[in-house]
Amino acid sequence: MTGYSLFLGCLIPMRLPFLEVSSRLVLGALGVSCEELDGASCCPDPVGVQSVSFKAWIYLAARNLALAEDKGKDVLVLCNGCFETLKTAREILLQNPDLMEEVNEALKSIDREFRGNVDVVHIVEAIHRVGVDRIRSKVSTELGADVAVHYGCHLLRPSEYLRFDDPDNPRKMDELVEALGARSLNYDYKHLCCGVAVSNIGRELTYPYVKLKLKSISRAGAECMVVACPFCFMQYDIGQVELNRKEEAFNIPVFYYPEMLGLALGYSYRELGLHMHRTSVMPFLRKHLL
Repeated sequence: MTGYSLFLGCLIPMRLPFLEVSSRLVLGALGVSCEELDGASCCPDPVGVQSVSFKAWIYLAARNLALAEDKGKDVLVLCNGCFETLKTAREILLQNPDLMEEVNEALKSIDREFRGNVDVVHIVEAIHRVGVDRIRSKVSTELGADVAVHYGCHLLRPSEYLRFDDPDNPRKMDELVEALGARSLNYDYKHLCCGVAVSNIGRELTYPYVKLKLKSISRAGAECMVVACPFCFMQYDIGQVELNRKEEAFNIPVFYYPEMLGLALGYSYRELGLHMHRTSVMPFLRKHLL
């Protein structure tokens, strides 16, 4: 199977288009081909939608997967939530023939069928498959920074379906960060949820999650944070701005992994859209790149 069907999801096109830009740049530089999946809808959200209606959630996920099957290419996603939904829905359907038959009966009304013959791949996994050594060989500027890696919940669990990495001791993102000449730190609460799902109840309820994580990262001496998910990115990038208005000041740059990879490959601050971050990355850039 050559290349991927690129599933953009909702959040990145609507609110964080610069994350799509960095993703497309680094995938191209690594020779990973993608064709945008036309007609795709919301994944849908693995927390809110599934909590309201499991059937609506799995029917919509199956429709998106059926679109990719028509293209004959595995689905490449840029978001942990999209990864969890599409990968989990695929596995549930393949393990439950009666449910798969029910879903396909519904999909008949739009002339689609879920067959389960394409997989779902997170962008971090796609980059890792390129090979850590190959990525290291392409780095034009080693970053030399102390980095706090944040995987995010929906990249690792439910592990029986996602199988991205060891859910208790994941290493793939750490290896990819270290391939850029940086050091991936061990720190307390490394696998703590970013808390974004709690925003459905009240935005301020998420602040303790953000604050605890940022304090731990600060104590560990991290110069920046690297995430794999646009929701986690917003929690820590925008969340710092919100906390700084209310409580104590944090100024920890937050990078989506393709952005950090883009810097190491030689792309500029403007090319990667880093000026769109709410928490400035300039202190980090001045120390390590400028």
